[in-house]
Amino acid sequence: MSIVLGIDIGGSGVKGAPVDLETGEFAEKRLRIETPSKSTPENVAKVVKEIVDNFADVIGDSPVGITVPAPVVHGKIPFIANLHKDWTGLEAEKFFTEFLGRPTTIVNDADAAGLAEVQHGAAKGVPGLVLLTTQGTGIGSALIYDGVLIPNTELGHLEIDGHDAESRAASSIKDKENLSYKEWAEERLQRYYSFLEFLFSPDLFVVGGGVSKDHAEWMPLLKLKTPMIPAALRNKAGIIGAAAQADYRRAHPDIVVRVDSDNEVV
Repeated sequence: MSIVLGIDIGGSGVKGAPVDLETGEFAEKRLRIETPSKSTPENVAKVVKEIVDNFADVIGDSPVGITVPAPVVHGKIPFIANLHKDWTGLEAEKFFTEFLGRPTTIVNDADAAGLAEVQHGAAKGVPGLVLLTTQGTGIGSALIYDGVLIPNTELGHLEIDGHDAESRAASSIKDKENLSYKEWAEERLQRYYSFLEFLFSPDLFVVGGGVSKDHAEWMPLLKLKTPMIPAALRNKAGIIGAAAQADYRRAHPDIVVRVDSDNEVV
């Protein structure tokens, strides 16, 4: 049994649990700690270490996978919205590896959710291209081909009809503008998912986020060639996907590419 710790850093809470990667189940009950009000990397790292120490007897010397609500480019965070500005430009993988004293993989939160759904959730066993979107305040995305993640797609920021897609089609906009499911699906989601379908020709759409529990109210209203199903793992997905990616990186250390300050591959 392979046990790896996954940790999901959010704007309001930091959640972690050891994951049995054979089953995709938590090996211990999840621990959640409030995100510090001043959410600098140093302050959040102290909370992360508290979670790591809490599960130290379970995980041994295994690596740690951590999600962040931001793109992650070769271990570095180019920009961030929901945590302190000091995260911008942080060499996050190096920072957390040194702080925790163990190998650490950093992954975007939507990417982690997508991996979890492919390996242990709604998209398990689906070959080809799976496109997951998370519907909430914005729209997160993950693109996975035959189980391999293509990271940092940020497809919620596609420009459609002169607008940032998530500013028109996110579930938060549905609530803000008092749209019915029918109005939201037929006027906003149809345009968005049709465009994704045109660009990527995916084999499957998976949609997560709180609104996915009401999928029967709006999914049947969409006219798409691509099958669409709701995500299955809900708020467990980030933790499971982070653990899975950390384990993958442990098994494939040679595929990690880094670029130095002179843009030379190292």
